[in-house]
Amino acid sequence: MDIQGKRVVVTGAASGIGRALVLAFHKHGASKVVSVDINKADADNTAKEVHGLAIEANVGDEQDIQRVVIESTEWMQGIDIFCSNAGIMGEVGLLDTSTEKWQKIWEVNVMAHIFAAKAVLPQMLERGNGYLVNTASAAGLLTTLGAAPYTVTKSAAVSFAEWVKITYGEKGIGVSCLCPQAVRTAMTKNGPGVAGVDGMIEPEEVAEEVIKAIQSETFLVTPHQEVLEYVKRKANDRDRWIAGMQRLQKQFEDFLTPQK
Repeated sequence: MDIQGKRVVVTGAASGIGRALVLAFHKHGASKVVSVDINKADADNTAKEVHGLAIEANVGDEQDIQRVVIESTEWMQGIDIFCSNAGIMGEVGLLDTSTEKWQKIWEVNVMAHIFAAKAVLPQMLERGNGYLVNTASAAGLLTTLGAAPYTVTKSAAVSFAEWVKITYGEKGIGVSCLCPQAVRTAMTKNGPGVAGVDGMIEPEEVAEEVIKAIQSETFLVTPHQEVLEYVKRKANDRDRWIAGMQRLQKQFEDFLTPQK
């Protein structure tokens, strides 16, 4: 899909990858971009840089996402590209993670993608074209040591994106799933931890990879190229992969132990 002249919505746009995506779409010729975030003040700042619209919303709330789609559609007369980018890290561990905290990360990291697709797909299918970008993580393809909720929800996010592409891909709907490792954002401000074994990259680099993926209609976006090799190793010998991850876990034992 050509970015030129497209109408775009980006969630999680107050900072990090979301903000970089808004700026990248504007740079590559999008006609209008909507910045969505629960942090309205910073979403406003992002929107001002591209003469866009900022909308405050909790992406884990279906009514909020429906409102985002309605307001964005009214302002832009339609939505061509919807980037469901917002996400949270959640808790480290399993045994001390409450059901309520599991539910919160599930709503933001998984249901937000589902809510967005349900709300925006009807107009895209009616036109016969549209594009969804769902931000997951390399954790969704591999795993995240220590963080059970993050691993599970990001895996679900990848699976949902695949399902949408399989189901609607031949009906004019493009889908890309973003799966980076460590990116310099608020989520990694205390250090990238295990995810940083292959280095930390900037949000702007990630945004440019997303633009390329949309232009070429590539499903899997892996800014860290090492991830593709890891995926192959995991698929070829799952037991060997798990044993290697167990060894890696021992190296990061202190970092992975939940603080009391």
